[in-house]
Amino acid sequence: MTKFRIGPVELANQVVLAPMAGVCNPAFRLIAKEFGAGLVCAEMVSDKAILHGNERTKQMLYVDEREKPLSLQIFGGSKETLVEAAKYVDQYTNADIIDINMGCPAPKIIKCDAGAKWLLDPNKIEEMVSAVVAVVKKPVTVKMRIGWDEEHIYVVDNALAAERGGAQAVAVHGRTRAQMYTGRARWEYIRQVKETVKIPVIGNGDVFTPEDARRMLDETGCDAVMIGRAALGNPWMLYRTVHYLTTGELLPEPTPREKVEIALLHMDRLIKLKGEKVAVREMRKHASWYLKGMRGAAKVKDQINEQETREGMERVLLQFVEQLEAEQMVQTA
Repeated sequence: MTKFRIGPVELANQVVLAPMAGVCNPAFRLIAKEFGAGLVCAEMVSDKAILHGNERTKQMLYVDEREKPLSLQIFGGSKETLVEAAKYVDQYTNADIIDINMGCPAPKIIKCDAGAKWLLDPNKIEEMVSAVVAVVKKPVTVKMRIGWDEEHIYVVDNALAAERGGAQAVAVHGRTRAQMYTGRARWEYIRQVKETVKIPVIGNGDVFTPEDARRMLDETGCDAVMIGRAALGNPWMLYRTVHYLTTGELLPEPTPREKVEIALLHMDRLIKLKGEKVAVREMRKHASWYLKGMRGAAKVKDQINEQETREGMERVLLQFVEQLEAEQMVQTA
């Protein structure tokens, strides 16, 4: 397994957890780190929210020492506020890397001239990145999509602009803004970026199995692989990918009980962060992800979505697993 560096930050391996909104808080990131991710990325935070300094935003900027190395992602549309927010992250957080989001396709982000809106203007990218790089000590990276839509795929120009601006790495998601999360991620554009820039390139999009990760590294030449949706309710994907890239051996999928045990750990960490009420509500979507693909999971989903307490959620999950195990015993008897 190759180590690689982003500026002065050395990563133990080539597996990176993507910054996913509403998911990548310290509870989930720490699990991802324990499951072997070389770098974990925090969910994106708005530059204006950082400058307003509200309590929720401060929580989003919290980094547990055990998660490091960690990348904190910011987004914004105006140079002044983005620069000030980057300064704040640089001085007042223990993140290792500051990442600028240029890929988020959500309409409310685009409306603020942020996220994927930048993909239409390489000049703006260079100007914004260099303005941030000039005022911070931490390395700056950029996450982008290949383009706005089929007619506006400027990914090579945009990556070069980020590099000229002083970015120390670029992550490329192989879809356009118009595709959102549908269709196929086009890895050939990741390869084109890798062939053009000198900074490390992190490939993202359609890495659902450890074999996909190997194929992406081989086909694009990228330096690392970013895993997003495939890790939802399944941090084993990170562990199995690191192991596969290191040894060529494919480890088995986790058992239902192993999945539920980690789901409960995840919930307890969320409760510590956010209190029981908020954490259990947030845990509903995660619990469904942890059970995804198990027989009868769809039936138990309604029960999961009714839970308000830790005790209730634990009971539903453990009963579900015990029932699965009992059915299996009958089948193998």
